[in-house]
Amino acid sequence: MASNHDDKSNMRKVALTSLAGTSIEWYDFFIYGTAAAIVFPKAFFPQDLPPMVLLIISFSTFAVGFVARPVGGIIFGHFGDRVGRKRTLVAALMMMGAATTLIGLLPTYGTIGIAAPLLLVLLRFVQGLAIGGQWGGAMLLVTESAPANKRGWYGAYAQAGAPVGVILANLAFIGVSMSMSDEAFMSWGWRLPFLASIILIGVSLFVQLRLEDTEAFKTLKAAQDSQSHSEVAARSPIVQALKKYPRTIMLAAGAFLSVQVTFYILIAFTVAYGLNSPTVNLSREAMLTAVLIASAVMVPTQFYFSGLSDRLGRKKVYRWGAILTGLWGFALFPLIDTGSLPLIVLGITMGLAFLGMQYGPQAAYFTELFSTEVRYSGASLGYQIGAIVGGALAPTVAVLLWNELGIIFVSIYILLAAVLTLWSLSLLEETGGQPL
Repeated sequence: MASNHDDKSNMRKVALTSLAGTSIEWYDFFIYGTAAAIVFPKAFFPQDLPPMVLLIISFSTFAVGFVARPVGGIIFGHFGDRVGRKRTLVAALMMMGAATTLIGLLPTYGTIGIAAPLLLVLLRFVQGLAIGGQWGGAMLLVTESAPANKRGWYGAYAQAGAPVGVILANLAFIGVSMSMSDEAFMSWGWRLPFLASIILIGVSLFVQLRLEDTEAFKTLKAAQDSQSHSEVAARSPIVQALKKYPRTIMLAAGAFLSVQVTFYILIAFTVAYGLNSPTVNLSREAMLTAVLIASAVMVPTQFYFSGLSDRLGRKKVYRWGAILTGLWGFALFPLIDTGSLPLIVLGITMGLAFLGMQYGPQAAYFTELFSTEVRYSGASLGYQIGAIVGGALAPTVAVLLWNELGIIFVSIYILLAAVLTLWSLSLLEETGGQPL
């Protein structure tokens, strides 16, 4: 009985630590998106360009982080499958904390000219490397430690870091924005949310000192130790993952498209749309508050549907999430166009709730799709390829579609991503409850 209690207590510690680490990591990644919509067009680029062009350029630098994510997935996936989930996660957390803090210290275009956006892009690339490595480590620490019948539920702790990160990012910007004048905010206040990321280094140290690696990796490590060094070295995890699971990796990436396209439209593009559309024209604080409330609803939604996937299967829950997300895209912008804050909150909230049906079970699903020796590499590659194809240019594409064709085409864009996700899911196996 005592052993069972200890196991549950340790599982809770692992789950909560994963939630804390991923929340702050995603906070760091997302404050860039908020700043790209509000601050960076004015701070890091020449002001003789039209506002819409500046917004497109700013969101393009946002995309750089996504370009780096598969690279981070490859690098950290290799070491995660070789030296352990924990040590690799700690390295990713430390990298993110350093890069985000440095963004908060960057001189603006008015101070150092073209060097400002170049350094911004470089640090955004480092952020992308870090997030590319972080997800696999945090996700596997939880799901490989969880009992098979609760793998979906516990996996939601790692996934909940994304909406919690959005909440923290928006709270940070709302708090800073409301506590000072617009002039002070644009001059130096926007830097404070970035500088606060130094807290991540403390979380990294906690993970390093207080958590052990998963039993699945320990078993793998013991098997590797019994082999010669040359035998182990010859089997690169990333190469083995690509040889063994090429189809699964690409289908996993496809299954992630709906989440990525829609998520970044909901948390980044809608803010820019609300601030710049003549039919809406709401304040910065109002749009950020709408996204904050919606993200708060996404957290329990993820847990509920992740637990449901333990009983009904991963694919069934995931599939309904994609269907509802694709359809809701056509309700989203009419609701925002009303200019009514409650209706805007409804539009974004329902969108993120439907995404929670997909994103929540995803951690367990991607864990179960790959064998232990290549799991970090395979799951990370699928996740990050989907991220770059789906999320990297989503805000930029949305701005272009809105500007050139009309807002209805952004809704069509969301639907297309959902259709591709449904097609990918139809070709993937059901894995719920299977032993690792």
